[in-house]
Amino acid sequence: MLKNKLFRIGVIDGQGGGIGAQIVEKLAMALPAGKVEIIALGTNALAASRMLKGGANEAASGENAIIFNAQQIDLFAGTVGMLMPYGFGGEMTTVAAEAVAMSPAPKYVLYLNRAGVEMIGSMNEPMPHLVDMLVKRVREYLAL
Repeated sequence: MLKNKLFRIGVIDGQGGGIGAQIVEKLAMALPAGKVEIIALGTNALAASRMLKGGANEAASGENAIIFNAQQIDLFAGTVGMLMPYGFGGEMTTVAAEAVAMSPAPKYVLYLNRAGVEMIGSMNEPMPHLVDMLVKRVREYLAL
């Protein structure tokens, strides 16, 4: 999948950005620098800042940043809240969730039952295990 272009991975998180920071940190360690760019998209400045500290190449926050970047991203990673209006404790706007959902980019979604949505067939694993599985799937997708 990695040819000559920089592959852009958008990691979306809200509230304190802790889960997004874990995803960013593990992706940054597992993927080749110079070929992959990790864009931290926070629903707020705190989440974006925490993901930037976790190793993202760039960070932006708020509804407009998510909408703008949705068409620039090659792959999304985050929790189910990134696809749901009012996800992340109400921080994900309807327009931002729609922009992510409508993006042609693949979406690698961690399941957390915080949004009142139960995904049948999903695994109830500790967060670090889920993040490791997500990173493995990204590496497989990029054929690394």
